[in-house]
Amino acid sequence: MSKRKQQSETAPDISILGDNATLYPSGYTESQARRNEDKSRTLIDTMARFRSSPLEFFREVSLHVNGTGWRAYDNPIGAPMYFPGFTDRMKEMVMSSTMLQEKITDLSTKRVVVEKKEGLLTGDEAAQEKRYNQLKQSLEEVVDDMLDKMVCKMENKTFIRTQYYLATQLLTRAYHQGIHVSSEEVLKLRAIAQEAQKKKQSIVFLPSHRSHVDYISQQIISYRLGLALPTVVAGENLNFPLVGPFMQHAGAMWIRRSFGNDQLYSTTVQAYIDTLLQNGYNFACFIEGGRSRTGKLLPPKFGILRFIMDSVMSGRVNDAIICPVSTQYDKVIEVDSYITELLGQPKQKENLMDFLNASSILNLKLGRVDVRYHEPWSLKDFIQEQFLRSTDIPGQITEKGKWTNEGRIKVLRTMGYRVLSDINEVSVVMPTALVGTVILTLRGRGVGISELVRRVEWLCERVRDKGGRVAHFANQKTSTVVERALEVLGPAMVGKVPSLPEDTYYAVDRFQLSFYRNMTIHLFILEALTCAGLYTKFKLGGGDENYTMSYTDLKAQVGFLSQLFRGEFIFPTAGLDINLATALSRLEADGVLLLTRTPTAGENSSTTITTIQLAPAERDRGRENYDFYCFLIWPFIEASWLGAISLLMLTPPTNHIGEPWLDATATQDRAQLLGKTLYHQGDLSYFEAVNKETLKNAYLRFEEDGIIVPRKSPNLQIRLAENWAPTRDSEGKLEAKGKLWEFAEQISQSRREGKNRRDAGTVRTRVMGLVDLVGREGWLADGGKKKKAKL
Repeated sequence: MSKRKQQSETAPDISILGDNATLYPSGYTESQARRNEDKSRTLIDTMARFRSSPLEFFREVSLHVNGTGWRAYDNPIGAPMYFPGFTDRMKEMVMSSTMLQEKITDLSTKRVVVEKKEGLLTGDEAAQEKRYNQLKQSLEEVVDDMLDKMVCKMENKTFIRTQYYLATQLLTRAYHQGIHVSSEEVLKLRAIAQEAQKKKQSIVFLPSHRSHVDYISQQIISYRLGLALPTVVAGENLNFPLVGPFMQHAGAMWIRRSFGNDQLYSTTVQAYIDTLLQNGYNFACFIEGGRSRTGKLLPPKFGILRFIMDSVMSGRVNDAIICPVSTQYDKVIEVDSYITELLGQPKQKENLMDFLNASSILNLKLGRVDVRYHEPWSLKDFIQEQFLRSTDIPGQITEKGKWTNEGRIKVLRTMGYRVLSDINEVSVVMPTALVGTVILTLRGRGVGISELVRRVEWLCERVRDKGGRVAHFANQKTSTVVERALEVLGPAMVGKVPSLPEDTYYAVDRFQLSFYRNMTIHLFILEALTCAGLYTKFKLGGGDENYTMSYTDLKAQVGFLSQLFRGEFIFPTAGLDINLATALSRLEADGVLLLTRTPTAGENSSTTITTIQLAPAERDRGRENYDFYCFLIWPFIEASWLGAISLLMLTPPTNHIGEPWLDATATQDRAQLLGKTLYHQGDLSYFEAVNKETLKNAYLRFEEDGIIVPRKSPNLQIRLAENWAPTRDSEGKLEAKGKLWEFAEQISQSRREGKNRRDAGTVRTRVMGLVDLVGREGWLADGGKKKKAKL
């Protein structure tokens, strides 16, 4: 069966809009779509608002408060919740945890020993016993206070009914096309939830995280479909007056951003998670930790994931069902603030006024939300599978039938990246992502509407060919979908040139639009890296010889780039040889490349790729498809190059006295300043390259590769590893040679050519001069601190 046929027979979508859940059957016609669309609009328009129809508003609220039909939420699938005394019962179960009681006993005993050693206690056993009991009671009171702030308070069913109504009112004001889910996935999820309820097992939802709306959409879907609401892990930064208590009663579990060395707090969190999973309460945490400011998935955060895995690995919990979740938006409410943060402005602390000021956004039309659920899987089975695989590596993963510490870390990482891969697998590409991707991967200042529609159709085909999913268009014309996407993106992101024969659009804010482009890059990462590797030769232009590259040279550059971006993107686990062969085959089938193969010696009639050439047909059409893949990856290559070049700032000046350490955060800030200077002077093609998040990831990779060495003193400081440190000439100027410069040059080979970039000597001098100029500020600041310390 062809992929195109599979797409036409995919399961229908369900849209949740206010009180209405509408089934969109597969294969329905455009006229039906329009009728359904009109009906949805009517539903939105007639949803009672207090100002326009106060009596109707109170009537609708009353339906939720009293519980009519599905609103009653009387028998959700899962562990019982929303009854008086729920919180006290939960706290009592956590407090009685054997692990928590042992920790309290251990800390109390150790404190008695310390006080005795310091002479604060006599040798009298009765006095020691009394002190021990005081300490234990005090620690139990501390734990009780921790739990009061941490445990979600699912006490009142009337509250959750009202909360659902208010949440849908707010969400449908902003996302006027509602929340869409797959009927097939929802039916499967309900069946698994019913089975889990019988076994008293929890479903652990692990969603992607792009917006605070993620919390709301997940709870709305669970409520509307009759599933027990999950307890959702949330950072204490959101626990501000009025909003914090409201969210805690709706399922939020407040935890600190950092536990530090607080053993009691860490054990309390573990005991609470154990209790939830032991009693079959659904649970949710965001696999990326914080919200993605870039639009693509972030590397997994292992904090809460470690607690979940330890619950099952230790045997305290028999099993838990893992359910990766993808949440996609036509437009993310917070994108404006994300861009401000990524350009170097400090993140603003959440507060009530900012929350209330968001009300203006609620009157905008931001399109729809698409939530997709990967098929859930058993955590216990996953751990056992990893255990069986580990027998091939004795002593490293398991030893004498038990997990080693290294083994636990490896399994945890494998689990984290599997979840991310599952999320990518079910993610839906939204219309705004399609339009944003096309606009940012075309040469020229702007694009006509007919060309934009053609390239969106081409991109949809490529997404489907890769096994990806395009948002359900209800068989509408592509031109209609594009027009709606442009409307949602708005003139602040995509402008329209007036008074032209054809509507022509251009990127107004490329930085912000890149957020939506990044939602598609995971589908094409292998092809993008392959084309960037070929660019080292293809950028020379001219005759056919410069459009041909040996497989050996290509593999070397693609391998280098793959390692460079190993923490930035999620790659298939098949390995470099198979991944590169897969990408080349796809590009060949798409008419982008020509591959020359030679027979392999031996009995098997196999062939080996020897050279790769840009297909003549692709050259005739202006390299548009080849360029598409390059444009996807070039901003990230630029950011890595900027990160590598900025490391030259860590070279101490000739008159520096003392150790060569600089503050890590301040150095990254100066790297961003360097990037802005290089961009405005023409030595950097993409302003997205100064993205704070991408630069931070680059520095993490440099640390993993041993290029920079970190230390805590008390803030994080960094210096160059000795074998990576460049030299200065007799005048004290940085020299463009050495291991670090060669590393940056290898990255630069795959960079997009710029207006100044071909004059290598001049660029080398100018870039090095700017690096020294910007870096000098760091060493001056460091010298000032040392001078102040001496005084």
